[in-house]
Amino acid sequence: MRENILIGGSAGQGPNILASLISKGLIDKGFFVFSSREYESRVRGGHNFNMITFSDEPVHSNSAKVDILIALDENTEGIHQERLNKNGIILKGSSDNIFYAGRIFKILELNFKILDSEIKKLDNYEQNLIHATEGYNSEKRKFLVENKRGEEKIKIMNGNEAISEGAILSGVEFYYSYPMTPATGVLTELSQKQKDGKHITIELEGEISCINAAIGSSIAGAKAMVGTSGGGFDLMTESLSLAGMAEVPLVIYLSQRPGPSTGLATYTGQGDLNVALHSGHGEFNRIVIAPGDPLEAIEKTSEIFYFTQRYKIPGILMSDKHLVESYYSFTGEPRVTYSEKSIKWPARYNSYESGENKIATEDPKIVNKNVENRILISKRLQEEIEKFQSFKLYGKKDSENLIISWGSTKGAILDAIKEKDCRFLQIIYLEPFSNKIKNELKNAKKIIVVENNGTSPLSSLITKKTGYLIDDKNKILKYDGRPFLFEELSNEIDRRIK
Repeated sequence: MRENILIGGSAGQGPNILASLISKGLIDKGFFVFSSREYESRVRGGHNFNMITFSDEPVHSNSAKVDILIALDENTEGIHQERLNKNGIILKGSSDNIFYAGRIFKILELNFKILDSEIKKLDNYEQNLIHATEGYNSEKRKFLVENKRGEEKIKIMNGNEAISEGAILSGVEFYYSYPMTPATGVLTELSQKQKDGKHITIELEGEISCINAAIGSSIAGAKAMVGTSGGGFDLMTESLSLAGMAEVPLVIYLSQRPGPSTGLATYTGQGDLNVALHSGHGEFNRIVIAPGDPLEAIEKTSEIFYFTQRYKIPGILMSDKHLVESYYSFTGEPRVTYSEKSIKWPARYNSYESGENKIATEDPKIVNKNVENRILISKRLQEEIEKFQSFKLYGKKDSENLIISWGSTKGAILDAIKEKDCRFLQIIYLEPFSNKIKNELKNAKKIIVVENNGTSPLSSLITKKTGYLIDDKNKILKYDGRPFLFEELSNEIDRRIK
């Protein structure tokens, strides 16, 4: 069982709030939920929509077809009507999102007490309660869905919340950022949690100031993190090299947007892998990690803090708009890796090559020693990441069809490979790259790479690290700023394995 609700309207009408209310009601009834949003870069007008997919089994992506279409404005029905299933329902006739919430809670037989408790968190509670009650009482139809799953508690969270929680659990003390979609969500989350936490969020005048302030905080003995997107990260790369030379632990959160330049500011893409792997001049160590869902985001945020502190290196935590702004439901608890601070104040640091006294030097013996020491640290880092879950395997263990991907494409792949003869290798640590991955490629007769970009940098990375060349015909790439839908990816995989 897999059902889909699409909520459409113009900016300012509140489709995002409505999607949140419905998702909470579905979770309360025991359904797994995946909810994403698509919106234009404007404050009012245009066309925005949210898509909710729910099931009695874990669900990780949206579908192309819609079972219930909620039209907050006249444009929505015309734009999305062709996606409506034959027996689908259209709700229209009002622009009030809370009124529709009442109608949906009645149609799906959701607990109205949940709706009541959630709208108490919004402004104008009494008026909203009237609208919700009117909507609930106005609806006579029922969209019957059966839930056969057990009583295990389900949680729902988006990537912004997860990365923020991972940072807090890791003991972050300073978070610096200049607002830039889609990285702004973590800044917002951490700002809202300052009162209850032990961290401070600081918005400075630009990205260069942010990363230099973060390096300064780290040198002073604090756990520091900086967040940005595409063009903002470009501005940080000189100071990324500084952190590498000075051996300063620093976590950089890079939330990708489709590019180049300003690109599609409010859409999704995976075009920044190469810049994360290779940005910054000179040779220095780094770690690059890309979680694929919120549970992993909590875990891997804690792990990147651990490695940056232990080895005194910069680390880049990668995400994209699809991961950080979509809501995922899951069971279980994250496994958090705790880290100790590696810098004790006072200490001296230098942007030049320097000796043990941290005084700048051009002595070739000391320079050789420093370079060799960085190479030694690289080897130790490589050995230790093999003890962590740097990649994951899903699907049929003995299948000769191997799908490889990274980041937020994980969800659509998990849904698409159900009942297919294939394995899925999710690479989480992009640098260092696990030596064990090559062994997983040996038994595959067909290797398929899935990415949300146009040039498949992951394929190039795999070839560089393992020697396996990925056939262009087996690269499934999407680069229109939208994530993969369940059916489209399933069809693309079928074309290549049959």
